[in-house]
Amino acid sequence: MSNIEQTLSIIKPDAVERNLSEEIKNEFNKNKFKIVKEKKVKLEKSDAEKFYQVHQSKPFYNDLCSYLSSGPIVVMILEKENAVLENRKLMGATDPSKAEKGTLRKKYGLSIDKNSVHGSDSVDNAKIEIDFFFNE
Repeated sequence: MSNIEQTLSIIKPDAVERNLSEEIKNEFNKNKFKIVKEKKVKLEKSDAEKFYQVHQSKPFYNDLCSYLSSGPIVVMILEKENAVLENRKLMGATDPSKAEKGTLRKKYGLSIDKNSVHGSDSVDNAKIEIDFFFNE
């Protein structure tokens, strides 16, 4: 029985700025993800704060919100079997220096803050995050 899921992926400002969007999208395609929808947006800090609400109590929250709203981002709905887990594997560890070879963060990430991509961490959060950006 197939378990087709959707997950949210964000190409973060550092990667968009370095014109890596197409390259990263190709990585998703190569890994059999279907990009169901995508758009380029520029978030206001208040939107970033809403998006990262779950991290509100953490010390890095403010920097995270400032960073996500610092430039254009590309948001995508990815679809495949076990998409949430598969995308997290493809992204690699949050800290690019600790990420496995071949992962997106190892290839493109600059630092733990500027790690180029975001992906939902659970099926429930994927739904919330997809609705956040694609609720038209």
